[in-house]
Amino acid sequence: MNQDEMKQAVAREAIRYVEEGTVVGVGTGSTANFFIDELAKMKFDIKGAVASSEATAARLQKHGIPVLDLNAVDEMPVYIDGADEANRHLHLVKGGGGALTREKIVAQVARRFICIADASKLVETLGTFPLPIEVIPMARSYVARELVRLGGRPELRQGFTTDNGNVILDVHGLAITEPAKLEATLNNLPGVVTNGLFALRPADALLLGTPEGVKVIE
Repeated sequence: MNQDEMKQAVAREAIRYVEEGTVVGVGTGSTANFFIDELAKMKFDIKGAVASSEATAARLQKHGIPVLDLNAVDEMPVYIDGADEANRHLHLVKGGGGALTREKIVAQVARRFICIADASKLVETLGTFPLPIEVIPMARSYVARELVRLGGRPELRQGFTTDNGNVILDVHGLAITEPAKLEATLNNLPGVVTNGLFALRPADALLLGTPEGVKVIE
């Protein structure tokens, strides 16, 4: 299987985590898009979906899936999303698509967070993929200086504004050996909205697309 076929395979497998008559949290990115396409096949069996980005909301609506405001949702059994990196402890790096803040909010609300990814995303140590950090614009330079002190090389994501009206610093050169500790440290910097580490609230299961089929890491 090629990469797209592996993404399609995990998207199909993720459908079994969706409970009929409930609200589904849906992530952002190429793998999540495959899941949306699969979810459309059972759109009349669910109440609707909570989208983690404007792009995801648009794709859901194109398929005729009702998009619900998270503030109006009392319970969400599952959130399905991809990742830019994952380790065997189910810690993730996310935010390559720029939707990390809303992704983190929806993941926190959901009872279970199921991550779907192709085999290339599984790593021993997080940090090869630049770590995205969403920053309030006036704090950009200050946060960048603090990131350098932490050993990173921050780069402003040029020409990009998040759905929340903020900027993203992509941090290169970090070997993330203590993901939860670093996540908390970064979130405590004034001006940081959130960062792309999902370690304090990791995935509950990782569905990994491989040439041999879908493997589940829990």
